[in-house]
Amino acid sequence: MKLLSINVARPRIILIGQQQVSTGIFKEPVTGPVMMRRLNLDGDRQADLSVHGGPSKAVYAYPSEHYPYWREVLPGMEFPFGMFGENLTTEGMKEEETNIGDQFRIGEAVVMVTQPREPCYKLAAKFRRDDIIKKFFLSGRSGFYFSVVQEGMVQAGDEIEAVHRDTNCVSIADINRINTHGVTDAEVVRRALRVEALPEGYRNYFLQELQSLEASSSIERK
Repeated sequence: MKLLSINVARPRIILIGQQQVSTGIFKEPVTGPVMMRRLNLDGDRQADLSVHGGPSKAVYAYPSEHYPYWREVLPGMEFPFGMFGENLTTEGMKEEETNIGDQFRIGEAVVMVTQPREPCYKLAAKFRRDDIIKKFFLSGRSGFYFSVVQEGMVQAGDEIEAVHRDTNCVSIADINRINTHGVTDAEVVRRALRVEALPEGYRNYFLQELQSLEASSSIERK
């Protein structure tokens, strides 16, 4: 596994309809070492901290393997690394094989997988097409957020080394399927609730859904 590109941006003001909106989605690749800190990378900022950033969403990674898919789906568009607003463009990390709670060493830093990315209207503004949100959501090609366990310098070309695999084996793809189709497998939800790294919002949602599933099963048995 490898880090192919580091992408950062300061928030800028864009016009969406008649409204001025601040966004940090216009990431661009940078060269040389960059300090990865608890809340972001040096040179990078999130604009709306109510939905972006924070300890559980400090750094966003996106698999480079998805770029050929998007070039085919959206011909004529340019897709430089950072196009999806990711801080890290990776190689060898897929949603199906990356679990919530997994930890990786990148350069001097250690990061932990926390959750998939859920697209917002700013992605549509960047792509200048409203259908990208649905396409992105249904594709399952979400990428994933990291929390920063250990700060340190990182740079493009660094190897990504797995240092801990969460034994509950709840993948980013599992969470994406729940986000797309709802909770249908109680066992996956039970395993997810055992993951210490699962963010509080997901934990509350899964608890409610599990209670509903168990209540339905109880009624059916009667």
